[in-house]
Amino acid sequence: NITVDGKKIKAREGEMIIAALLNAGTRINRFTSKYKEPRGLFCGIGQCTDCIMTVNGIPNVRTCVTPVEEGMVVETQYGRGEWG
Repeated sequence: NITVDGKKIKAREGEMIIAALLNAGTRINRFTSKYKEPRGLFCGIGQCTDCIMTVNGIPNVRTCVTPVEEGMVVETQYGRGEWG
């Protein structure tokens, strides 16, 4: 299991974080800096950065190419993110 914005969700170790999020019904991963627009999965190969989130206190993690590890803490990112 991982924690996403304070909620526990089921996830399989080794699957990409974005897959666990989509399976749990999460579609928004971050909000842009300038216009605060929501972003979610777009390319799925780590190139566009629309899927970035804060993972274990580290901002700008590409969730489409980062595998789940048991106990991860994942948070919606606002703007450029802040180190936690």
